[in-house]
Amino acid sequence: MLLSFVFIFVGATCASVADAKLTNGSAISSRAIEPAGPTPAESEQDPGLSQKAVEIARPFGFAISNSMVVSWIVAVGLIVFAQFATRHMKAVPEGVQNFWEWLVEGLYTFLEGIIGSHLVQRTFWFFATVFIFILAANWEGLIPGVGVIGWGHQGSHGFRIDQPLFRGANADVNLTLAMALVFFACWIIWAIREDGAVGFLKELFAPKGETDGLMKVVMVVVFFASGCLEIVSILFRPVSLSFRLYGNVFAGENMLDAMSTLVPKLGWLLPIPFYFLELLVGLVQALVFMLLTAVFTLLICQHEEEPAAGRS
Repeated sequence: MLLSFVFIFVGATCASVADAKLTNGSAISSRAIEPAGPTPAESEQDPGLSQKAVEIARPFGFAISNSMVVSWIVAVGLIVFAQFATRHMKAVPEGVQNFWEWLVEGLYTFLEGIIGSHLVQRTFWFFATVFIFILAANWEGLIPGVGVIGWGHQGSHGFRIDQPLFRGANADVNLTLAMALVFFACWIIWAIREDGAVGFLKELFAPKGETDGLMKVVMVVVFFASGCLEIVSILFRPVSLSFRLYGNVFAGENMLDAMSTLVPKLGWLLPIPFYFLELLVGLVQALVFMLLTAVFTLLICQHEEEPAAGRS
């Protein structure tokens, strides 16, 4: 679970860099234009959740956003839960230990059937952590109080929260991008460990199959061009992974917010069916992120003569 703190640290770094750029840009424009935050009138005209996490504190110059607070709570909660579940291990598991072993063993068996026993031994620590962390973060964002406790103003449709104290961790693109970048670094390390530096390049650019003569020259050109396209695809994987997760979670939170304000008197009732939908979406998105990263790893580490599913 310490990998969760790596996600949070990288995400905080991304957020700090983005915040610094926005601060520098706003400092230049503020010389000619009076700085202004979202006024109550503007908030009434622009309903919905903010796409950017709200900064709630800045100790020692380090920006802390409301999504970072939730990600810290999730990470600490998972670590405490894992320590509690494995504190007194028994030969016949029961209670919390039984649930934890069922979850870990189930994930291990599931991944082993996809990427093979050899790869799962090396990479399970990452895939299990990222699945459990994303799932816990998605579901914790649905707890009543997240997004509705904070600072706001009184509007025509009731009290409106402008700066929530808590925000879904994966509704911040900085965290999802951090997880994707951590996977990208691990993917490169795993590929080089499995194939070697030269083998890694061969997997991308070398022609496959047995050919000779003019056809061999043609295949070399074709596979080199294909390798260049593959490089572009690889570089875009962190972007697609991060925005897929962020977009689904952020859209779900916006839907719940819209349902709660659609009919003020029924704001407590209308979102309930959508809460169950978001529970399913949270599970599916955690599974999708884990499966995509596992398949990306399998594609670069498997070999034609020895498929990963049959390696030991």
